[in-house]
Amino acid sequence: MPARRSAGLLVYRVGAGDRVEVLLGHMGGPYWAHKDGGAWSIPKGEYLDGEPPLDAARREFFEETGHPAPDGETVDLGEARQGNGKLVRIWAVEGDLDATTMTSNTFTMEWPPGSGTIQEYPEFDRAAWFDLDAAVAMLVKGQVPFVGRLAERLRS
Repeated sequence: MPARRSAGLLVYRVGAGDRVEVLLGHMGGPYWAHKDGGAWSIPKGEYLDGEPPLDAARREFFEETGHPAPDGETVDLGEARQGNGKLVRIWAVEGDLDATTMTSNTFTMEWPPGSGTIQEYPEFDRAAWFDLDAAVAMLVKGQVPFVGRLAERLRS
């Protein structure tokens, strides 16, 4: 069985003193509700055979933030395998948006488990900007390499 694949956009901005910040979303639903560090993600999602991954990354960004993907040159940050086996490919693009106006698509799941009650939750329950050091602490472990790759690309 082929590995599941996801594509996403790591939006960044450069502020005063050349301080780089990235936009991350806090994962929604009951598993993540009371977690902070390690509970944030780059906007991303699965794509199917035949769908160009960058197109999927742009689509997923819109679905998970409610904002169109920023225009601009994208930088391919490559792939990384997450703990669940999913292969994730990320592009970086410079942009700026108001994270407080983010609205996410939703998913459904049975909660509490075994209750028979199906509830709806946002993919992201909020978004925020983080400097690169903070982003490393906030991201799920499998996505941390992309922050380092972005920093390297911005230095060169």
